[in-house]
Amino acid sequence: MLNNGELDKVFKALSDATRRAMVERLVRGPVSVSGLAAPFAMSLPAVHQHLAVLEDAGIVTSHKIGRVRTVQLAPDALTGAGEWMGRQRLPAERRLDRLGDFLTTDTPTTGA
Repeated sequence: MLNNGELDKVFKALSDATRRAMVERLVRGPVSVSGLAAPFAMSLPAVHQHLAVLEDAGIVTSHKIGRVRTVQLAPDALTGAGEWMGRQRLPAERRLDRLGDFLTTDTPTTGA
């Protein structure tokens, strides 16, 4: 289970559309930094900054072989955030169910 600081880092990292797109690409498997950068209209240093945020959040790992740096999703990278969201979902669904029950109940109105 992630502590609040770790959870904040994950959500901050995923708050950017470019980083989410990078994560979506990495779901298919490891890729070189230049391969990961190819679809984006940004400089390689900007891609490295995005990767640093993802790595700091524990979402990706990287390793260098020769001159090529390869990036991959960290094992169980999003498990903690998913568990947290799951814990929030159940109470919210219960409240919505109660609201739905209330709205569909035929309650008489009182006239003044």
